[in-house]
Amino acid sequence: MIKVSKLSKAYGDTIVVDDVNLDLPRGGVTAIIGPNGAGKSTLLSMISRLLPMTAGSVTVGGLDVSKTLSGELAKRLSILRQDNHIAARLTVRDLVSFGRYPHSKGRLTVKDKEHIDRAIAYLNLEPLADRFIDEMSGGQRQRAYVAMVLAQDTEFVLLDEPLNNLDMKHAVEMMKLIRRAASETGRTIVLVLHDINFASCYADHIVVMRDGKLAYQGTPAEVVTPEIMRDVYEIDIKVHTIAGQLISVYYD
Repeated sequence: MIKVSKLSKAYGDTIVVDDVNLDLPRGGVTAIIGPNGAGKSTLLSMISRLLPMTAGSVTVGGLDVSKTLSGELAKRLSILRQDNHIAARLTVRDLVSFGRYPHSKGRLTVKDKEHIDRAIAYLNLEPLADRFIDEMSGGQRQRAYVAMVLAQDTEFVLLDEPLNNLDMKHAVEMMKLIRRAASETGRTIVLVLHDINFASCYADHIVVMRDGKLAYQGTPAEVVTPEIMRDVYEIDIKVHTIAGQLISVYYD
């Protein structure tokens, strides 16, 4: 379980995450949604210790993220940041290999190479394994970064807008892969999404942020309602059940 207690983040007098209390269930997929500026990515960054917290505490699988040694935490928790830039000229395989650093410290073992190969295959990147990252499309690069995170083989996986740079086809494929990874491996995957429909169709649990605060949380059926969506996004949103899935329509 990921437990967030009285968590806040402020920049000077500006509070971007305000006294959030949250228990994220172990296993499955949790989607964090909300309008721009709601504090979604900041919350995720504090959970992963990428950003220092102004107040509060976070525990991941019982480990206090502010006190646990980095090497130990990296074996339990991995994160894909929203902005990924690597200056060095690397192949896909090189990049994915970085995910094994907490385990190998740069000296890859047979087991490490098995994890790397498995992650590359999982993302259907075998034909691109020896291509340089800077020669690939944005969507292909994004898949390579997700493969790197999966190769880290942590129980808890945090993904900040993993659908960046993906067209509709590849976004659907990515969400199916995330759903499958959680179901088949028992991982706890927490991701920030902008698309309500991807959250309602693929997540087990949805957290809704608004103005830096926790506004709502629950199952898709509990959260994705016209009333809650109107309250959060300030537009009229119709919610339909299509093929057993909740689909939001927010245009006339």
